[in-house]
Amino acid sequence: MRFHTTALLVLIASLFQVVASNGSDWLQFRGPDGQGHSDAEGVPTEWSEQKNIRWKVAVPGAGWSSPVISGNQIWLTSSEQDGKSLHALCFDKTSGVLLYNVKVLTTDEAGPRHPQNGYASPTPVLDGDRVYVHFGPRGTACLHRDGEIVWRNTEFAYDAFQGAASSPIIHDDLLILTCDGTDHQFLVALDKKTGKIVWKQPRAHLENAAARHAEGSVMARIAKMAYSTPLIQNVDGSPQLISNVADHVAAYDLRTGKEIWWMPYVGFSQVARPSYGNELFYVVGSVAQDQFCVFAIRPGKGKLREDQLAWQCSKGIAHVPSPLLVGKELYVVDNSGVASCLDALTGEVLWRERLGGNYDASPIEVRGRIYYLSRDGKMTVLAAGRSYQVLATNQLEGTFKASPAVSGKALFLRSEADLYRIE
Repeated sequence: MRFHTTALLVLIASLFQVVASNGSDWLQFRGPDGQGHSDAEGVPTEWSEQKNIRWKVAVPGAGWSSPVISGNQIWLTSSEQDGKSLHALCFDKTSGVLLYNVKVLTTDEAGPRHPQNGYASPTPVLDGDRVYVHFGPRGTACLHRDGEIVWRNTEFAYDAFQGAASSPIIHDDLLILTCDGTDHQFLVALDKKTGKIVWKQPRAHLENAAARHAEGSVMARIAKMAYSTPLIQNVDGSPQLISNVADHVAAYDLRTGKEIWWMPYVGFSQVARPSYGNELFYVVGSVAQDQFCVFAIRPGKGKLREDQLAWQCSKGIAHVPSPLLVGKELYVVDNSGVASCLDALTGEVLWRERLGGNYDASPIEVRGRIYYLSRDGKMTVLAAGRSYQVLATNQLEGTFKASPAVSGKALFLRSEADLYRIE
C-alpha cells in the first residue's frame, strides 16, 4: 500500500464519515438501486473544463471502472504494468486528494482483453466499512475503508476472452460474482466477511450456443461468453437475481443459486445491466449475433411462456450502455449515437434523435433530467419525457467509458486519465 502522508488530515476527516450510508452514497455500479437513478438536488446541467469544475485530479494507472462513493470517500480500480499489477484507489470526495493506492493483486499473466476494454473495468461495490473489488479471473478482494486488505480470493479460473467487465454486487451477507467465460460459465456467491464460497451455480441453456458455429472456430469458442452485471429485485416478496447472458436471461434464488425462471434468445457477449419497473424486467439480449434487443419480460417460473414477453425492440439498441427506465419511458442509445425513448409498457418509439459520438457509459437520471455521456466526453442533458428536449450540451477533454456517479450536489466523471467533481 502506498500512503500519501500529505493527505493525513484529509484522511482523518474522511474516516469519520465513511461508515454510515446515506442518501448521498453511490455504492455500486449504476447507483443506489443499480438502475442509474438519483434524487439529488442541485446537480449541474452545464459545465466545461473552465466552468463548474470543483476539482480535476489525475488517476494513477489505467482502468474503466466507474466511481463508487460513500461518505467522503470515492473508490475506483486501476491497473499498472500492462495489467499485471491491480490496484484499488481511494480519493477524498471534498478535495480530490488521493488517500490510498493499494496494490491488491499481482499476476504473471494479465490475460486477454478487447481493445476497447482494460484490466480494471468491473466497478467496486461498497458495504459499510468494506470495499469489494473484482478483476475477473485474476481475483477478488475485500478491503477495509482504511485501505487494509481483509481477504483475497483467486480460485476462480475461467477464460475472459475480452477481459473482465461484470461488476460485483452485494446482497445481505453475500458478495455475488458473475463469471461467464468461453470455457466456464457460472455465478458464485461468497461470504462477504471471509471470501469463502456459499454457493456456486453453473449456467444452463447453453447447449446450442457453440453448435451454431463451425467446430473449432473462434465463434464457437466465444459463443458462451457474457459480461453483464445482474440486478437484484424483489418479486412476490422474495429477492431474485436477474442475469442476462449468452442465449438467455435467467432469475436465480439468492439463498441457493438455483434457477427460478428463464427465457431464451440468440447471441452472446451481453453487457448491459437489467432494469425493473411496471412489473416488468427490461433486459438486453439479442435476436441475432451483434443485433441487440430489449425484451420486456413478466417474471414467472421455469421457461417463460410467449405471453410473458410483453414486447421487444431490436432497433437502436447498443451493445454496452444499459437502458435507463424512468417511470413509463425507457431511454436507450445505439452504437452510432442515436438516442431513443420507448414507451415502457408497449415498446412504441416515442422519439429517436441523433446525439452523435459513440457510447460506453450508461445514462443516468437525476430529478427528471437524463445525462448521456459519449466516449469523447460530450455530455448531453435531456429533459425526461415523451418529447425530445435538450437542456444542455457539455464537453470535457479525454476518453470516457466509465458511467457517471452522483453524490450530494456533485456529478463525478472518470476519463482515461482523470477524475472530475462537477459542481
